[in-house]
Amino acid sequence: QVQVTESGGGSVQAGGSLTLSCTSSINTNLRYCMNWFRETPEREREGVAAIDSAGNTYYADSVKGRFTISRDNAKNILLLRMDRLQPEDTGLYRCAAETGNAPYNRCSISRQLRNWGQGTQVTVSS
Repeated sequence: QVQVTESGGGSVQAGGSLTLSCTSSINTNLRYCMNWFRETPEREREGVAAIDSAGNTYYADSVKGRFTISRDNAKNILLLRMDRLQPEDTGLYRCAAETGNAPYNRCSISRQLRNWGQGTQVTVSS
Protein backbone atom coordinates (compact mmCIF):
# COMPACT_ATOMS: atom_id res chain seq x y z
CA GLN A 1 0.00 0.00 0.00
CA VAL A 2 1.32 3.42 -0.95
CA GLN A 3 1.97 5.76 1.96
CA VAL A 4 1.59 9.50 1.48
CA THR A 5 2.53 12.04 4.18
CA GLU A 6 2.43 15.83 4.06
CA SER A 7 4.27 18.32 6.24
CA GLY A 8 5.28 21.97 6.34
CA GLY A 9 1.98 23.68 7.02
CA GLY A 10 1.61 26.51 9.49
CA SER A 11 0.28 29.98 10.15
CA VAL A 12 1.60 32.98 8.25
CA GLN A 13 0.56 36.52 7.53
CA ALA A 14 -0.60 37.60 4.11
CA GLY A 15 2.34 38.08 1.79
CA GLY A 16 4.37 35.39 3.51
CA SER A 17 5.69 32.10 2.19
CA LEU A 18 5.57 28.42 3.07
CA THR A 19 6.96 25.28 1.52
CA LEU A 20 4.96 22.08 1.85
CA SER A 21 6.53 18.64 1.52
CA CYS A 22 5.00 15.35 0.56
CA THR A 23 6.73 12.01 0.90
CA SER A 24 5.31 8.92 -0.71
CA SER A 25 6.31 5.37 -1.39
CA ILE A 26 5.42 5.37 -5.08
CA ASN A 27 7.92 3.90 -7.47
CA THR A 28 9.41 6.91 -9.24
CA ASN A 29 10.88 4.66 -11.91
CA LEU A 30 7.34 4.34 -13.27
CA ARG A 31 5.18 6.96 -14.93
CA TYR A 32 3.17 8.90 -12.35
CA CYS A 33 1.09 11.89 -11.54
CA MET A 34 1.16 13.74 -8.23
CA ASN A 35 -0.94 16.68 -7.20
CA TRP A 36 -1.91 18.98 -4.35
CA PHE A 37 -5.48 19.76 -3.33
CA ARG A 38 -6.79 22.09 -0.66
CA GLU A 39 -9.97 21.79 1.32
CA THR A 40 -11.98 24.13 3.53
CA PRO A 41 -15.39 23.67 5.13
CA GLU A 42 -16.72 26.50 2.98
CA ARG A 43 -15.37 25.48 -0.41
CA GLU A 44 -15.27 22.32 -2.46
CA ARG A 45 -12.00 20.56 -2.82
CA GLU A 46 -9.80 22.62 -5.12
CA GLY A 47 -6.93 21.32 -7.18
CA VAL A 48 -3.90 23.55 -6.75
CA ALA A 49 -0.95 22.08 -8.66
CA ALA A 50 0.17 18.87 -10.33
CA ILE A 51 3.31 17.34 -11.77
CA ASP A 52 3.92 14.24 -13.84
CA SER A 53 6.95 12.02 -14.17
CA ALA A 54 8.11 13.90 -17.27
CA GLY A 55 8.28 17.07 -15.20
CA ASN A 56 5.25 18.74 -16.75
CA THR A 57 3.54 21.03 -14.25
CA TYR A 58 -0.01 22.30 -13.99
CA TYR A 59 -1.48 25.06 -11.83
CA ALA A 60 -4.81 26.49 -10.88
CA ASP A 61 -5.29 30.02 -12.22
CA SER A 62 -5.59 31.30 -8.67
CA VAL A 63 -2.02 30.25 -7.78
CA LYS A 64 -0.13 30.73 -11.05
CA GLY A 65 2.94 32.86 -10.54
CA ARG A 66 2.79 32.38 -6.75
CA PHE A 67 3.08 28.61 -6.21
CA THR A 68 5.72 26.27 -7.58
CA ILE A 69 5.45 22.49 -7.59
CA SER A 70 8.61 20.44 -7.89
CA ARG A 71 9.83 16.93 -7.37
CA ASP A 72 13.07 15.49 -6.00
CA ASN A 73 12.98 11.91 -7.23
CA ALA A 74 16.22 10.98 -5.52
CA LYS A 75 14.74 11.90 -2.15
CA ASN A 76 11.22 10.89 -3.14
CA ILE A 77 9.82 14.24 -2.06
CA LEU A 78 7.19 16.44 -3.67
CA LEU A 79 7.41 20.14 -2.81
CA LEU A 80 4.96 22.99 -3.07
CA ARG A 81 6.56 26.39 -2.66
CA MET A 82 3.91 29.00 -1.86
CA ASP A 83 4.77 32.69 -2.10
CA ARG A 84 2.69 35.83 -1.62
CA LEU A 85 0.14 33.87 0.35
CA GLN A 86 -3.33 35.33 0.73
CA PRO A 87 -6.12 34.58 3.23
CA GLU A 88 -8.01 32.73 0.50
CA ASP A 89 -5.13 30.25 0.34
CA THR A 90 -6.10 28.99 3.80
CA GLY A 91 -7.03 25.34 3.89
CA LEU A 92 -6.03 21.75 4.49
CA TYR A 93 -3.49 20.88 1.81
CA ARG A 94 -3.43 17.27 0.75
CA CYS A 95 -1.05 15.47 -1.54
CA ALA A 96 -2.04 12.62 -3.84
CA ALA A 97 -0.02 10.24 -5.99
CA GLU A 98 -0.54 7.41 -8.44
CA THR A 99 1.64 5.52 -10.88
CA GLY A 100 0.56 4.17 -14.25
CA ASN A 101 -0.12 5.26 -17.81
CA ALA A 102 -3.65 6.48 -17.15
CA PRO A 103 -2.82 8.96 -14.39
CA TYR A 104 0.30 10.05 -16.28
CA ASN A 105 -1.50 10.64 -19.59
CA ARG A 106 -4.33 12.53 -17.90
CA CYS A 107 -2.37 14.25 -15.16
CA SER A 108 -4.00 17.48 -14.06
CA ILE A 109 -4.82 19.50 -10.98
CA SER A 110 -8.26 17.91 -10.86
CA ARG A 111 -7.24 14.31 -11.49
CA GLN A 112 -8.56 12.03 -8.72
CA LEU A 113 -5.54 9.97 -7.78
CA ARG A 114 -5.61 6.77 -5.81
CA ASN A 115 -3.33 7.48 -2.87
CA TRP A 116 -3.89 10.38 -0.47
CA GLY A 117 -2.28 11.82 2.60
CA GLN A 118 -4.04 13.21 5.67
CA GLY A 119 -3.06 16.77 4.86
CA THR A 120 -1.26 19.69 6.46
CA GLN A 121 -3.05 22.86 7.56
CA VAL A 122 -2.16 26.25 6.11
CA THR A 123 -3.64 29.35 7.71
CA VAL A 124 -3.04 32.81 6.24
CA SER A 125 -4.12 35.81 8.25
CA SER A 126 -4.72 39.29 6.86
